[in-house]
Amino acid sequence: MIYAALKTIHLLSVIVWIGGMVFAQFFLRPSLATLEVPQRVQLMHQVLGRFFKAVLLSAGLVLVTGGWMIGRMARQMSHSGVKFNMPMEWMVMASLGILMVLIFGHIRFALYKKLTRAVNAQDWPAGAAVLASIRTGVSVNLVLGVLIVLVTLLGAAS
Repeated sequence: MIYAALKTIHLLSVIVWIGGMVFAQFFLRPSLATLEVPQRVQLMHQVLGRFFKAVLLSAGLVLVTGGWMIGRMARQMSHSGVKFNMPMEWMVMASLGILMVLIFGHIRFALYKKLTRAVNAQDWPAGAAVLASIRTGVSVNLVLGVLIVLVTLLGAAS
């Protein structure tokens, strides 16, 4: 029962994170091209501030629930006298997931702070440049997230 609840939290957190990146990259950002740079930078600053709070919670939940589920499986196998060999797709999921969290940390705690400084200084060219860097990081994380989902689904199918 607790495993199912944690797996549900894990999956919903992944959906929030990946879904938000898809929305931002493919729907929000292109729609903002009609706005002038100051309005675009200010709006993205506000949207990203809210989104990054959700991702911070989601990433934390993904790490905690994923670690707990792996640890639980390892303990169960150990108590049964069976050596725990983590499946390859779990290793890929955990490794790339940690990389995603590190990339997000850079985006949130370095790049977003630069964006905030640019917005506060009304330095719109600097803000636009930081948004381009954020977009690159989000694109990398989106590719990693989709790769994790594919590896996990293919592993579950075998």
